[in-house]
Amino acid sequence: MSSPATSSAAARRSRASTAAAFTAQGLAYALVLTSLPVFEDRYAIGTGEVTLVILALCGMAALGTVIADRLARGSGGSRAALTLGLAGLVVSLAWVSSAPNFGIAVVGFLVYGLGLGLVDAGGNMQAVAVQQEYGRSLLASFYGAYSAAGIVGALLVSVTSGVWAVRPVIWVVALGVPAALVAALFVVRWGWRGSAAPSLEALPAGRHIPWRPVLLLGICVIAFYIADSAVSSWSALFLDDLHAADHVRPLGYAAYLGAALLARAVGDRAVQRWGRAAVVRVAGVVGAVALLGVVAVHQPWAAVVAFGVTGVLAVVPPLAFSAAGDVAPGAADMVVARLNYFNYVGVVLGGVLVGAVGTVASLRAGFIVPAVLVLAVPLVAGVLKAPGPGAGGRAASTDQVGAAHDEAPA
Repeated sequence: MSSPATSSAAARRSRASTAAAFTAQGLAYALVLTSLPVFEDRYAIGTGEVTLVILALCGMAALGTVIADRLARGSGGSRAALTLGLAGLVVSLAWVSSAPNFGIAVVGFLVYGLGLGLVDAGGNMQAVAVQQEYGRSLLASFYGAYSAAGIVGALLVSVTSGVWAVRPVIWVVALGVPAALVAALFVVRWGWRGSAAPSLEALPAGRHIPWRPVLLLGICVIAFYIADSAVSSWSALFLDDLHAADHVRPLGYAAYLGAALLARAVGDRAVQRWGRAAVVRVAGVVGAVALLGVVAVHQPWAAVVAFGVTGVLAVVPPLAFSAAGDVAPGAADMVVARLNYFNYVGVVLGGVLVGAVGTVASLRAGFIVPAVLVLAVPLVAGVLKAPGPGAGGRAASTDQVGAAHDEAPA
């Protein structure tokens, strides 16, 4: 058995490697999505084709989550899933950057979606494991690393707009390759090496994964990703419709990520003071109002501000996954993997429905969809009530977890 000092050092290294994975994912996601207008111009495609690519990407990401769930039960645990996902990002970003035509680019996007699902699920599993080792709320800080990297990616696209040629290579997207490669090496070296996730049969007698709190947490996750996908996939094109300058189009997503970073930076402390449920409830109300602001404004910079305020919603997923770690402490990886499926339901609803409405009407009308659906967050936020001090650490007892489930709203 390792000494406390050794365990603490291992936890710190695992925390650093997990943060690196979130950073690489956030950078890659921002580079790809804020470059969508460039892809439209490069391949002479429209909103309909972009919508179909997003839908296919979401399907592959959901498949990646299924694979991550299976890998996490093996000897490599969630570390293997996260490593494979990061390798997928390395391959797909290089592929998409150098694709000479739309058909080849689509294949690259499918590989990217698979890697994204693996990184999503594996990263959240690793983050929950590290948080439980620390015994205090940490999830918001990992998502903060994602947001900070996303800001860098969006700004890179902004400042290089029109500087580098888009044929045959979009160089800015390729910048995500070294970040994903470095993160993969960190995870291989330092990733959490806890025991593999147990099967349902391995849980203590009489224990099972209670689906009611998982479904309610899933509603929160879906609602967030509806908004997140709408902003990340369509903000640049929405600003393009408002006749924003080339360098302004990526700034809606950058502003969104800036507010998300701020919300996540203070999220863990806010949880300690007011509790998970209260923090998520307020975020849901503010986010819905901000999305209604997107629908109402007609000036590019006003839209950038409205997109930015929407970023307050970013505290929802880390706190939902934190709560998921409390649902079945003996099988946290399994619960996280199942909750991760809801990510892509939200991504599809946000990305595809907004695009579909935008195709038949306008993107302005499309943003009404997330503005309404995000109102579900404050309605079900009670399920995030922390079972004890630390909001997700080892301080929570099984009895406390059961009591929290009983108090969750229907």
